[in-house]
Amino acid sequence: MAAVGGVLLDESILFAQDGEGNTHFVPGSEALLRRLHYSKIHTGISYGDGVSSQKVTFIKKMSTLYSLDCIALDASCIDAFNGTLLAWSGAGESYFYVTSKIDKDLILKLSNQGWTIVVKSSKDSPLENTRVQFINKLEELPINLCRCTKLALHDTKVVTIGYIMKSSREEDFAKRGAFPMYPTQNGLIFVPLTFDLPLAPQLQEVDAVLHKATDEIVRIDPANFLDCSEGVSFSKGIQELERYIQDHPDYCIIDPLNNIYPLLDRLSIQQILLKLEDINTESRCKIRAPHFLKVDNFHMPNMAERLSEAKLIFPNIVKPQVACGVADAHNMAIVFRTEDFRDLSVPLPAIVQEYIDHSSHIFKFYVLGEKVFHAVRKSTPNTDVLLSSSEKNGSRPIIFDR
Repeated sequence: MAAVGGVLLDESILFAQDGEGNTHFVPGSEALLRRLHYSKIHTGISYGDGVSSQKVTFIKKMSTLYSLDCIALDASCIDAFNGTLLAWSGAGESYFYVTSKIDKDLILKLSNQGWTIVVKSSKDSPLENTRVQFINKLEELPINLCRCTKLALHDTKVVTIGYIMKSSREEDFAKRGAFPMYPTQNGLIFVPLTFDLPLAPQLQEVDAVLHKATDEIVRIDPANFLDCSEGVSFSKGIQELERYIQDHPDYCIIDPLNNIYPLLDRLSIQQILLKLEDINTESRCKIRAPHFLKVDNFHMPNMAERLSEAKLIFPNIVKPQVACGVADAHNMAIVFRTEDFRDLSVPLPAIVQEYIDHSSHIFKFYVLGEKVFHAVRKSTPNTDVLLSSSEKNGSRPIIFDR
């Protein structure tokens, strides 16, 4: 067996029909199609005799939408079927047929052709075939594909990375080519992990886990916010991940949760940035943090004096102290006068920060080991544009959600 090069999904595991004959996705199937679409693994949907014309139309529509092959398949046309898969051919690759139907003739012919059969069934099957695997949920399939590829490439340096993040964020990354389940040139395989299954067995299948735990924050207690281990409550899934890491301290997690706690608090971020001045030397460009002031009340009688002491000159950008994990963490304002703070809707406590012109672009840098990556993102305009916009709006502060 070699790396998984193709997956053929029988329509029975993806779609169902209601009493009026309308076809719809079964739970978990749409997410699976989306992941396979971006996985760089050849994928197709098959259907056999007896499928209604209405359902076949829906199958073909979904195949087109997700750029998948659509194949009519039954035990009598295996040879012709194999001819349609020549485009999938790759040296030494293996292929999976996933179904919820027990068609012994079809399964036997496919397995004799070297295919691995995966049957979604909650019941024991009388099938006696070493090329048949069983799963209870569709969410188990990516882990199965990962396991088979890793076993097949045991003589090759392959690293499997499980990732945990919300589906909308995952799709955004996947559209840009991230998270392929097919091995990359440098031997990386990415596998989606799910909280719908016990997490520990999934973590045992991968070499490292990449997470976006800040998407899994369910509550932040402002009273204990500075003690993040107490003030931040994560979902049950992330709590399960934390327990696993505590029991397996050598397990690779990107990033350790203790490393992300300071990034939840904009005051902590400012205090970290202040340390940049310690690395300034005559041979380097001077780096400093923006001037800032933490406020608990926008109605302080000495606000102008406090701003002056903090070396803050208008305009200023006002941000909630809580940096992420709650709905209003990105509600911000740009203020131009002291009186702009009156009735400001930015959540408290807040960080008032020096606004620095940056030509509507920011550079995000990412460090992985000794490698440094960067990305350019659009941002807010320079001060002159902001002032003009504010004047057109009656010289009011500019309120926005980042």
